[in-house]
Amino acid sequence: MSRDYSDVLVDGPWKHEFVSANGTRFHVVTAEPTEKNAPLVVLLHGFPQFWWTWREQIPALARAGFRVAALDMRGTGASDKPPHGYDIATRTRDVAGVIRSLGEREAIIVGHGLGGTTAWAMASLQPSVTKAVAALSAPHPAHMHASLRSTLSRGTYPQIGMFKMRHVAERAMQRHETVEKLMNSWAHVPFDKETIDVYVNALGIPFAAHNSLEPVRWYTSAMPTPLGRRFTHAARTPINVPALQLQGAHDGCLRRENASIDSSALCFNLRYEVVPDAGFFLPEEAPDAVNAILLDWLHDSVMKNA
Repeated sequence: MSRDYSDVLVDGPWKHEFVSANGTRFHVVTAEPTEKNAPLVVLLHGFPQFWWTWREQIPALARAGFRVAALDMRGTGASDKPPHGYDIATRTRDVAGVIRSLGEREAIIVGHGLGGTTAWAMASLQPSVTKAVAALSAPHPAHMHASLRSTLSRGTYPQIGMFKMRHVAERAMQRHETVEKLMNSWAHVPFDKETIDVYVNALGIPFAAHNSLEPVRWYTSAMPTPLGRRFTHAARTPINVPALQLQGAHDGCLRRENASIDSSALCFNLRYEVVPDAGFFLPEEAPDAVNAILLDWLHDSVMKNA
């Protein structure tokens, strides 16, 4: 069955917009509060997902008085799918450009998984547009006290090996059984067939499966390279803005015991919480808990000091 980007333009209490940034066209799902001059919250999804992972957070944030923009990251969903630019530094420039294209000077960056890794990097690489950072299921990428190997669960390594097998991984990630097995191995609350179908459908858009895998390949392979070492050095910049880190108590991808080691060392204003009865996919497995913690942090740590 032929698929195209229109398949991910799901209806809901939001708008679909397209903006240009960093030489690329990005699909952004927006929701506006009734108040004018509301602070912007940018939501960054992880692998193997697209903007739809935030479907429970978008209306909740807008009702609470925030302007919301959930981004399809470069190469995914309805955004452009160029053949390059999947390193984290380029992804931070993408996000900074989207913020400016939306007419804002700064934003609160909330990310999940590799979107959370990008959110952490925004504070170091794009500080002028970063008002605060929230990272869900995403250890800080500084790797000072905890290496990538020590933060990933043992069962994640064979999966990463499969991700690095070009063409094989791309074909596999367009099959329902592969995506279902992967996501449910990381989750604590199993995904139903209909939800998995939405993600498989999005990965079936031409070039989407390949480009969704490229940030994973870069992050798990590039650290020994000069580009990777430069990124790691830059990521070790202390973070002065408010930061929130959430970790699932039953995460099948990340080791909970090492999740906050580097963020605790680098953040002057960090709130760290473990979400019970949830795994890796926090926005979907525990939407009510995530919304409550996120809104409490936004009002207490971010807006109170604005």
